[in-house]
Amino acid sequence: MIRIENLTKSFGLKKAVDDLSFSVERGEVLGFLGPNGAGKSTTMRMITGFLPPSGGKITVGGHDVVEDGLAAKKLIGYLPENAASYPDMSVEGFLGFAAELRGLNGAARKKAVHRVVDLCFLESVLHQQIDTLSKGYKHRTCLAQSLIHDPDVLIMDEPTDGLDPNQKHEIRNLIREMGKTKAVIFSTHILEEVDAACTRAIIIDRGRIVANGTPQELRDMSTLAGAVTISAQGADQARLAALPEAARVEALEGAALRVYPKDKQASVALARSVMDLAGREGWKVAALHTEEGQLDEVFRRITLPDTVKKQ
Repeated sequence: MIRIENLTKSFGLKKAVDDLSFSVERGEVLGFLGPNGAGKSTTMRMITGFLPPSGGKITVGGHDVVEDGLAAKKLIGYLPENAASYPDMSVEGFLGFAAELRGLNGAARKKAVHRVVDLCFLESVLHQQIDTLSKGYKHRTCLAQSLIHDPDVLIMDEPTDGLDPNQKHEIRNLIREMGKTKAVIFSTHILEEVDAACTRAIIIDRGRIVANGTPQELRDMSTLAGAVTISAQGADQARLAALPEAARVEALEGAALRVYPKDKQASVALARSVMDLAGREGWKVAALHTEEGQLDEVFRRITLPDTVKKQ
């Protein structure tokens, strides 16, 4: 549904997006991650046709966004950054206006407004002026306009920004449900949303893709993935370090030790070797577990400048 090929965008001498290539199929929810200024919003604006690319090609549903922009835009629902809307309109009036812009009139318009009001939980503020809404309800209202025409492609820039925990949970569930039949891209700074809603994630840094995979594949990139942590009376760091599957051993707080595997393939064998060693040596084990990778550790390691990582 979305295909990006060698996409670039420059603002003067600054290259905000640098040779990006990726695709999103129907039934996928792609999380777009990266630090501030990485190029996420710029990329999304180019996909929606809001900004022209400096180079490369974007197709949506087989339509070139530059050469056949109207056909491509008909397939897209867009929630922009800062949830833009008309503050002097009521929620109902704004959604009706958005429906008419999308070519919906009469009964179809009314049906579309009711559908998105239910989806985004807006019934209680339907007749309220947008300017008087809380930030969360303003965001929901703008999300509703992006869904008004039931688009095949949904592009959302920080869709849970400003929402309380309950609202975030509702929107994540909505994104996950819509992702079953649509192609969805949403940017986020909240790494837990990758697990909550995404089938795949891309990490972008300084305009380039630095990681691309499922949430589990990204976690597997963590240096913690497959490490074995043991808390045991009598545990010996040197004996653990001598295990053939062990790369190094780290002392943790509370006398716990963490054993890192030489490679990902050795992680399963490492856990067994640690247990066997503890049994042979008669260590009194209080806790022993294999670590999962951490997304925040992966994100930090591959996006922070080397000078910051060393501090």
